[in-house]
Amino acid sequence: MTTATLSGRDAYRAELTALAQADPAILCLEADLGGKGHPFAEAHPDRFFNVGIAEGAMIDMAAGLASAGYKPFVSTFAPFATLRAAESFKLALGYLGAGVTVVAPYAGVSGAWFGTTHHCLEDLAVARAVPGVVIAAPYGEQAMRAVVAEAAASGRPHYIRTGRNAVYDSLSPAGTRPPPVQWAAEGASGTPCLVSVGEEATRLCLEATAIAPDLAHANLCYVDDESLAVAAVELASRHTRFTVVEEHRRAGGVAEALALLLPDCRVTGASAGDGWPVEGGDHAQTLAQIGLTVTAVLDAAAQHPRETAPCTSS
Repeated sequence: MTTATLSGRDAYRAELTALAQADPAILCLEADLGGKGHPFAEAHPDRFFNVGIAEGAMIDMAAGLASAGYKPFVSTFAPFATLRAAESFKLALGYLGAGVTVVAPYAGVSGAWFGTTHHCLEDLAVARAVPGVVIAAPYGEQAMRAVVAEAAASGRPHYIRTGRNAVYDSLSPAGTRPPPVQWAAEGASGTPCLVSVGEEATRLCLEATAIAPDLAHANLCYVDDESLAVAAVELASRHTRFTVVEEHRRAGGVAEALALLLPDCRVTGASAGDGWPVEGGDHAQTLAQIGLTVTAVLDAAAQHPRETAPCTSS
């Protein structure tokens, strides 16, 4: 692993600021999240725009800027990016295919005590339903930096999911694009494979494999349909039983997508469930309220029957 010093959202800001030094087309738009001392605003004040709490208008503005040849990156809380601004997201990134990158911190329940208004357990379902959007949930500083750099270079619409302030050690070396499947643990022959998506899910899977080292663990950074189709082939070449762990609702999540791509495999999930957090608490306590703990991950993996034959991807 590569030791990290920055959270996902801070790694995004640092990397974008550095990239903009050599690329004058890069712009940064924020919906009142910038705060005092934003590194991009300090380094490139003429290319930083705080639009206030007008998330849909921000994405619309970014689409217009992209049509003029700029590379706009926009950032706001995940629930506001994909739910409040859903129509603008669909039309700008999907219908128009605008080269806009949406970076969404506070995904899942990382907002914790901020409450349900600032939680987002539905964003992957929304983003994955919009054709043509590259969707990433990087784990660790180095993965975030690589994803941001690729988004800036590609010109394709991106949705990048991250948390709040937690810092995670990356699974891949600095400067390398996260592969379709990052194997964090090979596991023993014939055992189930945990598939993690996003920051806390990956942390839980790392803890689970430390407790049960026979389990395999595959981390997925890119989770749009195009990327998952590639990942499914590699997953099916090694295992037949998968437990997908994601800080997201079951509906519209990655477990459902992989189940369709791996019809001959057994795919289950450990996710947020259908409840709503009703008490305050930090991130870990809020995760426990929605049933996403290392115990839940181990229990989900234990539900798999014995492996009998290899499976294939569709």
